[in-house]
Amino acid sequence: MAYWLFKSEPFKFSWDMLKALGEKGQEWDGVRNYGARNNMRAMQLGDQGFFYHSNEGLAVVGIAEVCALAHPDSTAGDDLRWECVDLRALKDMPQPVTLQAVKTNPALAQMALVTQSRLSVQPVTDVEWTEVCRMGGL
Repeated sequence: MAYWLFKSEPFKFSWDMLKALGEKGQEWDGVRNYGARNNMRAMQLGDQGFFYHSNEGLAVVGIAEVCALAHPDSTAGDDLRWECVDLRALKDMPQPVTLQAVKTNPALAQMALVTQSRLSVQPVTDVEWTEVCRMGGL
């Protein structure tokens, strides 16, 4: 299993919105960055990812699971360059892990959240996953 981080502005699509959709989940649409798209193309069913509230909140607030492999993004019209996966909520982060906490943790200094802050879908290493989960009370 691989690990990822998905960024979303909570006023557009929040963790609570994903949880409310239940098992069916939600297409992770609207991504228009080749690096983020390529990350989604690499995902497998059952991969897990941190759900991160960006711009407002700035924290990991939950854990989601990939429930559909990469497929054409329904919001891209006829432009077949853009693909996305579907996600469903798995569990809340008992204690949100803030960007500030990530940045001040030496074990996370090379995490994409710190080094590639604008990338909306990011890989997370096993070590980073374990540390953020520990920080969040899991």
